[in-house]
Amino acid sequence: MSRIDLPLNAVETFLVTARHLNLTHAAKELCLTQGAVSRKIASLENWFGFPLFERHARGLHLSPQGSALYPDLLAAFGQLVTVADQARQQQTVVRLKAPTCAMRWLVPRLVAIEQRYPELQVALTTTTEHQVNFKTEPFDAAIVFGPHLNAGDLLFEEALTPVQSQAVIGDTALHGVTFLHPTRDKTDWSLWLSAFPQSAQVVMQKNQHFDTMDLAISAAIQGFGVAIADETLVAEDIRSGRLVRPYALSVKTGASYRLVIRDSQNKAAGLARFRDELLNPA
Repeated sequence: MSRIDLPLNAVETFLVTARHLNLTHAAKELCLTQGAVSRKIASLENWFGFPLFERHARGLHLSPQGSALYPDLLAAFGQLVTVADQARQQQTVVRLKAPTCAMRWLVPRLVAIEQRYPELQVALTTTTEHQVNFKTEPFDAAIVFGPHLNAGDLLFEEALTPVQSQAVIGDTALHGVTFLHPTRDKTDWSLWLSAFPQSAQVVMQKNQHFDTMDLAISAAIQGFGVAIADETLVAEDIRSGRLVRPYALSVKTGASYRLVIRDSQNKAAGLARFRDELLNPA
């Protein structure tokens, strides 16, 4: 057998059995059956090509080869466990829940955080839900969205503005355009139009409805129509030229995006760094 075939999971079984010199006690510590312990030891003996134990009527004894091998294997396995434990302690996995509507803003920031701090790993779960219940959900942090929120830290307030691809042609009164709605109703567009000086001239004759704002924004980028979107979420699309703002007017909705962190002694330092980087990116 080559060295890569070394049954590493059997090494621990050998070490535990060598310490107890009793299959019953070894099986109990390893949460295995006695038969499973015997098979693992047999596989290791087969790999080495010599017996590790001698079976006597009064129990097990280490063979001469097993006795010589035991201290070195014990030290090597202990070093492996130490290295792995140190790596585990240095790595902080932040389990983050975030609504899909925040992805355009969030993902570039997560990439920057992981590049800047490799010891921080963000396990992202996306959802159409806008809240989180830390008592019942297994997350370390969450981005929540809604009106009149005060939990956690403010990321940004929602402010709506129309956006479109440069390929979309429409006049300054929004005549002849397809209105892209981020929900099944027309609430967002209606809110913005209520503050638009020429709103009396606007009739939303052609409409397309989407389940999320991100889908409506993507449709706008492809020239499907004019979307109503949060100005923070589309800031990078505007900067890159994927979208344009036909009007400077934006309207705050009273809703906001906020970061909420679970109290955790085990991850306190990592979560604090994650929070600082998300709130104050370099």
